[in-house]
Amino acid sequence: MTRISILDHDRCQPKKCNYVCIEYCPGVRMDEDTITIDEKTKKPLISEELCSGCGICTKRCPFKAISVINLPEALEDPVHRYGQNMFELFGLPTVTEGDVIGLIGPNGIGKSTIIRILSGELRPNLGNFQDPPGWDEVINHFRGSQLQNYFQNLSEGKVTVVHKPQMVDKIPKYVKGKVEDLLLSIDSKRTDEVVETLEIGEIMGREISNLSGGELQSVAIAAAALREADFYYFDEPTSWLDVRQRLNAIRVIRSLAEAGKSVMVIEHDMAALDAMSDYVHILYGKPGGYGVVSNRRGVRVGINTYIRGFLREENVRFRDHEIEFKVKPPRAEEEGEVLVEYSKMIKSHAAFSLNVEEGTVYLNEVVTAFGPNGIGKTTFARILAGVEKPDEGNVKRKIKISYKPQYLSSDYAGTVEEFLYANAPSYGSNLFKSEIMRPFNLEEILDKAVNELSGGELQRLAVAVALSRDAELYVLDEPTAFLDVEQRLLAAKAIRRIIESRNASAMIIDHDIIFIDYISDRAMVFSGKPGVEGRAGSPTELREAMNTFLSETGITFRRDKETKRPRVNKPGSFLDRQQKEMGEYYYLKTE
Repeated sequence: MTRISILDHDRCQPKKCNYVCIEYCPGVRMDEDTITIDEKTKKPLISEELCSGCGICTKRCPFKAISVINLPEALEDPVHRYGQNMFELFGLPTVTEGDVIGLIGPNGIGKSTIIRILSGELRPNLGNFQDPPGWDEVINHFRGSQLQNYFQNLSEGKVTVVHKPQMVDKIPKYVKGKVEDLLLSIDSKRTDEVVETLEIGEIMGREISNLSGGELQSVAIAAAALREADFYYFDEPTSWLDVRQRLNAIRVIRSLAEAGKSVMVIEHDMAALDAMSDYVHILYGKPGGYGVVSNRRGVRVGINTYIRGFLREENVRFRDHEIEFKVKPPRAEEEGEVLVEYSKMIKSHAAFSLNVEEGTVYLNEVVTAFGPNGIGKTTFARILAGVEKPDEGNVKRKIKISYKPQYLSSDYAGTVEEFLYANAPSYGSNLFKSEIMRPFNLEEILDKAVNELSGGELQRLAVAVALSRDAELYVLDEPTAFLDVEQRLLAAKAIRRIIESRNASAMIIDHDIIFIDYISDRAMVFSGKPGVEGRAGSPTELREAMNTFLSETGITFRRDKETKRPRVNKPGSFLDRQQKEMGEYYYLKTE
């Protein structure tokens, strides 16, 4: 069995612990150089050849900076390793012309490393970080596979790559001017077609610095798709987009493959990944330690395999449980005790007005709210949370509310642990550890600076802090943004467990259909004209609400026969036409 040792340099603080890992290492006590000190960084270096895997250093390290991982015997010939005691990647996905290849797996598992390698930004060292091989050796390593020709062309500069980044909210820092200045400067014949498909014509004259998250995402997709390249890479292209916008993005991305281009996407919305991909590769391993790229599978089989957590061909179980989707019966309208009621409300801004129908939220229920961007969902959440007041109407009874806003600030100068001490009232309690710390995996980021967190880490922290407060209603605005598939479902379970144990309720705004299907008891639909006027219906049974919403967008869903997960029907397909004729846009009653 191969063994690797990983040192988290951000968490390792030898000045505070005085190298307890070296002090207690049995190998060091036997005068072996099992753990030495790096002269440059002054941090430990663990010899994987001499390490016995006893685990004493991992247990003694007060900052939990060391991991000793026993790899499956089948893992040989790594594609890349960043250095001693650093992340290692095994395998690469297949790149084929005319196909959209999807990557699905947890954050920190090597997806960014893969795209850096395939884009030519990072030459794979085949595990030899001390004396990296040249291109000839790399090409020879992949002989007989499709990657041989790919790397041959890449090494000769014959492959051009376009990359749509994950953190689109940072685009205004680097790109100035109007949307039309950016898109028209690309000088593509497809500009009008892409602008129309993405429905961004109305914002062409707007300054990029004034765009919302969803608008920035659409513009970033357009800018990437309009450039001429051989290989297109889209990192989380549906974040911040509503359901209709996601379908538009899927159409643009698929059009590139239909034109014979090679396309690769990282996507955590399984419904969107299903609709846009031809094939998928599952990535598994230990986040931050090592990642393994599985064999290529057809998109339906691949996603179902990921849900089951077992790779039959490789004989690998990467999760100890299967993700279960259940078709829940409709909830009775008068079921349960009333937590809060609100009257019909009106709220107007300079160029936008929101009308909300009266509604009720019951104890121990999760109500989700969905609809197009710019339609008033965040305004409604802010009214419930008491951040804004309606011009007309009111929330009939004051209750304790915990609010997680849509856009998160990472300006806090201290560490995550310091932030939790200051903002999470129950931090340090056993209840916090079991209900929040473990599900959101906060222990691994406690020593990180808040202003250095990734989008997913910041989201986990914000949701955790909101849930740590003692409240009767938890209002969470887009809690799944930047979270991977498993983190989204773990968050759903944690939210459900917390509201039931505290006899509370939750109002959640989100666009991920699978997350909404997984967590909702009831739902409310927002409609109208984005940026002009919005209408919010009363909370109603999920299937009825989904039918109303999807009929307005012209999208139909079905349930997968094996896993019961929601799947998008291809526009114009037999099922799409059949369900539209029956008025069943979400799924058939017989499913």
